[in-house]
Order: sequence, then structure tokens, then C-alpha cells
Amino acid sequence: MKKKFVMGMRHGVPIMLGYLSVSFGFGVLCIQQNLSILAAVGISVTNLTSAGQVAGVEVIAAGGSLLEMVLCQIVINLRYSLMSLSLSQKLDPSFNLMHRLFVAYGITDEIFAVASAQDEPLKPSYMYGLILTPFIGWSMGTLLGAVAGDIMPASVTAALSVLLYGMFIAIILPPAKKNHKLLLVILLAAALSVLIHFLLPMISSGFSIIICAVISSVVAALIFPVPVEDKERGEESA
Repeated sequence: MKKKFVMGMRHGVPIMLGYLSVSFGFGVLCIQQNLSILAAVGISVTNLTSAGQVAGVEVIAAGGSLLEMVLCQIVINLRYSLMSLSLSQKLDPSFNLMHRLFVAYGITDEIFAVASAQDEPLKPSYMYGLILTPFIGWSMGTLLGAVAGDIMPASVTAALSVLLYGMFIAIILPPAKKNHKLLLVILLAAALSVLIHFLLPMISSGFSIIICAVISSVVAALIFPVPVEDKERGEESA
């Protein structure tokens, strides 16, 4: 058990280093939106979702409703449910309900990718180790960013907050270069966001994200449906 836990921690170190820099930008963003250092760290400790956290802070800053927050988080974080379902096929029989609930908290894109690449069944101790180091990096980076944002001049913190948006661009550009369909969906979502911002300013940022994500997804599903044989191949590989 100890060996698997240490292995998981070792596999999580590269993720931790990446999260450290990205969450630093999130901590700065929280201070810019007049949240306290404690609130910033509390958000990162209870959530491991960069896009969801950024959108959530925007909803809070805009004074959005709880319904808006819930819908926004469901739309943004729905993919984690699909990742969890996929990983459930690789779990060791020792995974009981409590282990599943605890591990579900730590499923992120990067942790999912590392866990999926393992040849052996995933044991609880390995998953706990794999989640622990990224969790430390994400929380610590947020704390450092929030402290820095609280003491640094506004001009410096404004520059540092670009870290988060740089991360989002780095995430979407590589797959968009390989898949023109995905590029069109991204451009559609961006265009919708611009239109809503200028033509419908009464719509809050949270609902704007929901509208853009849902419309883009529906349009992509209608214009670029996945062939039946591709679906069956994906189900067999899962």
C-alpha cells in the first residue's frame, strides 16, 4: 500500500508543478475581484477545477445568483463525470464506496490522463498519492498568488492574472490545430461571447458562459456528428 501511494505521489509531481504556476494566477484573480486570501484558498481547497473556479469567481464578483452558479459549474465540469465513469472500469476491487467518493473529488484532466495510462488496476492508495501532490500544488499556488496579489501594485497583479488565460489558450490551441472542426467550435463560442457582451450586456458572465457552451456544443453535435463506428470503437476501448 505504501509503495503504491509513493508511486502515485511521484507520478503527480509534474502535475503539481504545473498547477503551482496556474493556481498562482487564480490567487491573483481572486484578489482582483475583492475576495480575501482565505476565500481564495478555500475555493481551491474545496475545488480542483481551474475553468470552473475562474467562472465561479466571475459569478461571485458580478453578484450572480446561486442558480447561475450551479448551472455554470454543471456545464463546465460535466466532463469530470464522464472521466470518472471511464476510470471506474480500471478500479481495483478494493475500491469501496467511500474510496470512490474521495477519489472522485480529485479527478481532473491531468490526473485522469495519468491514471488512464496505468496498465495495472488502480488501487486506492495509488489514486490518493496521485491526487495529493497536485492538490498541494494547486492550494499552495493559490495561497502564494493571493498573498502576492494582496501586497503587489495593481499594475503588477494585472499582468500576473494573464497566467490563467494563457493556460486556457495553451489548452485549446494544440487540439484546434489538429482538428479544424474543434477550431470552428472554439471560434463559434468566442463569437457568441463577444456578441452577448456587446449586444446583450444585461446577461451576466455566468449565464453567458452557459449559453455559449450549450449552443456551441449543440451546433457541433448537429454539424459534426460522431459516426456510429467511432462511437462503438470508443465504447470498446473504454
